[in-house]
Amino acid sequence: MSHQVNFTGQITPDQVAMIAENGFKTIINNRPDGEEANQPTSAEIEAAAKEAGLAYKEVSFAGSELNQNHVETFADFFNQAEQPILMFCRTGNRSNGIYEAAKQMDLLDD
Repeated sequence: MSHQVNFTGQITPDQVAMIAENGFKTIINNRPDGEEANQPTSAEIEAAAKEAGLAYKEVSFAGSELNQNHVETFADFFNQAEQPILMFCRTGNRSNGIYEAAKQMDLLDD
């Protein structure tokens, strides 16, 4: 598979323009709002993404709550999303986990 995907920890709305300048076309958020104080909301990051001309999708879940529905929703979006894609959560681990789960279930297009 030759996906152009990167994983990172929490991003802020101020970082989105730089993310676009670095060549990313899509942002996928795997972190639910309100996990910690001062965490930017999905809506704030989505607004910054739209302003920067990036596609945005939230497929958020708590660390231990990844399920088939999350993986299928993610894969459906991922397969039509423009790459390179930046995926984020608190540390990047959840994002990597949902991507790997979708690969293992053979849900991602080559």
